[in-house]
Amino acid sequence: MEAASDLFYREGTQNVGIDRIIAESGVAKMSLYNHFKSKDALITAWLQQRDAHWRQWFQSTVEKQSTEPAERLLAMFDALAEWFSQPDFRGCAFINSSVELVDPEHPGYQVAIEHQQAIYDYILQLVKAAEIANPQVLAGQLLLLVEGAIVVAMMRHSPAAAAHAKAAASTLIQAALFS
Repeated sequence: MEAASDLFYREGTQNVGIDRIIAESGVAKMSLYNHFKSKDALITAWLQQRDAHWRQWFQSTVEKQSTEPAERLLAMFDALAEWFSQPDFRGCAFINSSVELVDPEHPGYQVAIEHQQAIYDYILQLVKAAEIANPQVLAGQLLLLVEGAIVVAMMRHSPAAAAHAKAAASTLIQAALFS
């Protein structure tokens, strides 16, 4: 799983074959297929594992920055800036995989959709805790800023996307607080 995770994130799910994963991991082909019946099953398991780890990291990073719900909404972008600054940052595994997998029925694509929903649910929880009117609208707007910042940071190799998204989020939050 470790070799597949590294390769899938760095090079993409469609660019990495099972033989390459076997070669880099040193695992026998039969051992791999005893654990995962197909490459699609391995991709799905990788995305599920990444979802659990990433969301735990993201939420704990946000929550360490502030106890105030409205401040946590902005702290999301500070967490993103930290992630974008990592030397191995190559965007969001879920966005990247959903583009590569194409088929909405692919189990890995479904994990990507579930990940996006979980991030929206977390943002919605923060918006509701901040007692902001129309929480679903603001949560959707903030999710769009989060995902947009991720794509821009990956494409331009620029952590500054987080600061730009944070400034836009601040404007949206202020407008929502005073509406």
